[in-house]
Amino acid sequence: MARFSPVKEMESSIDRRQVRQHFSCHAREYDRYAHVQQKVAGRLSELIFARDDVWTRALEIGCGTGLLSRRVARRYPELPIVFSDLAHGMSLATAELLPASQVCDADAASLPFRDDAFDLVISSSVYQWLEDLPAAFSEAARILRPGGVFAVALFGEKTLHELRTSHQRALSGKFSHGQNFFPLDSVIRALGEAFIPLFVTSEFEIEWHASVPDLLRNLKRIGAQNSSRNRPAGLASRQVMQQMIDSYHKEFGSARGIPATYETIYLLARRR
Repeated sequence: MARFSPVKEMESSIDRRQVRQHFSCHAREYDRYAHVQQKVAGRLSELIFARDDVWTRALEIGCGTGLLSRRVARRYPELPIVFSDLAHGMSLATAELLPASQVCDADAASLPFRDDAFDLVISSSVYQWLEDLPAAFSEAARILRPGGVFAVALFGEKTLHELRTSHQRALSGKFSHGQNFFPLDSVIRALGEAFIPLFVTSEFEIEWHASVPDLLRNLKRIGAQNSSRNRPAGLASRQVMQQMIDSYHKEFGSARGIPATYETIYLLARRR
C-alpha cells in the first residue's frame, strides 16, 4: 500500500521547494532522458548485490521513478523496502510501478523515520541536491542500525564542468549562481565518525549532445535545473547565453557534438 506524507522544509542556499517542483513536474518523462542516471543506478545496484550481508529492512532515499528500486526489489523479493522521494510526482511514479510497496514523501535532510529503523539505506543521484552533506549523512546514520550498510551514488565536482566553465567565462568575471558539486574528499569527510568506509570510487561518464541548447533541454526534462535561492530569473541574458554557447562549442565541441561529463562518486559504508 502506497503512503504519502508531507516533507519538512530546509533553510539553505538550495531552494528545496524548487527541487521538489522541478522533479515532480518531469516525473512522467524522466526515464526517457535520464540516461546517465540509469547507468548510475545500474552500477550502484551491482555494488550492493556484491555484498553478502543479510538485511531485514531497507530504505531508498530519493527513489525517483524506481531506476534503482526496481533492481533491488527484483534481487531481494523478500526484503521489505520503504521507498521515499522529496518530489511527490516521483513518489507517485514508484508507487505505480511497485504498487505493493511502501512509498512516502521524505526529505533526505530531515528523514521522518525513527532511530535504528533500517539495516540498509540506498540512494542514487540524490545527495548532490543537499547543501549540508555531513548533516544529511548524519540523518542516514541515525536511522541505520549499528552494522547497517549505507550505499550511495552522487555526482561529484567535475560533473558538467564544461557547462559551468563556459557559463562562467560568458559572465566575464561576474558571480555565477550555477550549482557546484561536492569533491570526493568532502564526501568522504561527510561520513564523520558514524560510518566506516567500505568502498569509495569516482567514475566518469560522458554524454554527447548535438548542441548546448539540446543539453539544456535534456537537463530540464529530467528536472535537473538550477535551484539556487539566488538564481536569476533565467540562466542568463540572451547575450550571455549566446556567449556561453559559443565558448562551449569552441573549447569542447567536436564532430560528435558537445560533451557533458558526469563524475559519479560511489560510496558504501557501514554504520559503527
